[in-house]
Amino acid sequence: MVFILKKDIPAEEINKFRISWEEKGFSTIWAPGTDHDAICLIGNTSAIDMDAVVQTNPIVAYARRVTEQYKAASRLVHSDDTVFTVNGVQIGGNNFTVIAGPCSVETEQQMLSVASAVKSSGAKLLRGGAFKPRSSPYAFQGLGCEGLQLLTEAKRITSLPIVTEIMNQTQIPLFDDVDIIQIGARNMQNFDLLKAVGKTDKPVLLKRGLANTIDELLMSAEYIMNEGNNRIILCERGIRTFETAMRNTLDLAGVALLKQKTHLPVFVDPSHACGIRSLVSPLAKAALAVGADGLIIEVHNDPAHALSDGAQSLNPSQFDALMMQLKQRASSEEKNM
Repeated sequence: MVFILKKDIPAEEINKFRISWEEKGFSTIWAPGTDHDAICLIGNTSAIDMDAVVQTNPIVAYARRVTEQYKAASRLVHSDDTVFTVNGVQIGGNNFTVIAGPCSVETEQQMLSVASAVKSSGAKLLRGGAFKPRSSPYAFQGLGCEGLQLLTEAKRITSLPIVTEIMNQTQIPLFDDVDIIQIGARNMQNFDLLKAVGKTDKPVLLKRGLANTIDELLMSAEYIMNEGNNRIILCERGIRTFETAMRNTLDLAGVALLKQKTHLPVFVDPSHACGIRSLVSPLAKAALAVGADGLIIEVHNDPAHALSDGAQSLNPSQFDALMMQLKQRASSEEKNM
């Protein structure tokens, strides 16, 4: 059940309202909005008389029941798009935001070269993997803490906020200088990790698992939001199907459906979705067309010698060409880039 509050209710009144329900055994989630705040009530609400609550409580405008398992992430609870800022970069709303950088942090020269190039082309955030979950134990696992230091140095020089993947909750203290924590596809249902990042003040980029449904992705977001962290980016990165011609199958219908089901911003990762460099550009443009809020794209200064995912990485000139095309399309759709 969700209670939509009247405008301009003081925080102390909202807290009193929440405590009154928590004392009755319910859990509550506060969902602040542009025009109205909402309080989501978690528990068995079947016996609650919604009309009575509205009539007797002066801060409640109206109430409705939410049938989906996910509550805080639902657009029924929070009708406005969630928009938040990461070091001056606006995520969501009428903005189309591009995150770009190499799959793996390799060297200082590589990171500075790529960071400078993607910033020049219009990317707003820098990605790079310091800790790498790999299918093979013999594959490059990342530089770890050294990689985080190289990312931080690239951030210092270019002023680009940085996005990188966390492997487990014990690494959280290492991520003080990271601007957005990425939860990778393999960890989408690592519930202890979701709870841990939910307790941080860091925005989270949550990738859909290889074989997970839309509702399962939203329930994972719910784990994070239930701990108090509402700054979440959902990321469609392709799912595993019977098709073998590509690395994964990009679910663009899922992107459009997510925009209907949730207020959270939705990004697309066309690099992992196909694993083929020549397909990254058309899939990126398709993501913009179906309403995605942004992209995360792999860019490497020398893809042929990349330590991971070189086959799906654009070089800086290819990325620059794609960004010019995206800007033209975004302008025609009146999106900010």
